[in-house]
Amino acid sequence: MSPKFLLPLLSFLSLALCTFASNPNPSLTAYDELNRTGFPIGLLPSGVVSYSLNLTSGDFAVDLADHCRVTLPPDNYLAVYSKRVTGKLVDKKISGLDGIRVRAFFRWWSISAIRSTGDDLVFEVGVASAKYPAKNFFETPDCEGHNGKKASS
Repeated sequence: MSPKFLLPLLSFLSLALCTFASNPNPSLTAYDELNRTGFPIGLLPSGVVSYSLNLTSGDFAVDLADHCRVTLPPDNYLAVYSKRVTGKLVDKKISGLDGIRVRAFFRWWSISAIRSTGDDLVFEVGVASAKYPAKNFFETPDCEGHNGKKASS
């Protein structure tokens, strides 16, 4: 094979391998991936339109149809999801989380990490953290004010 054909072939193979590592099973949903990795599906609201997960690095991106507001159990905190949520999923921990904010104690906090510790989830906001039973997140919350669902506040 001629060297001038070798470079495009290698580039194509590299791209194909990266694509496979990022999306090994296109029939799985983002909710399936949460379950597969030990997290409840209720960490994501309804309205996920696409996601990518790099199995090598753990980097992920979840795209929602629109910004989303939900009320999180059990303390009824208001949470806002951006149209894109990103982070890194490794060993029952979601770190470097970007795109989820929660209103607590009269201010907005960015959730930076979530750890699964068996029956509990630990949400990290900077140096503070809060632990909640994972069972509170077994159901996917609907975005408030979308499609005639819960009313906006």
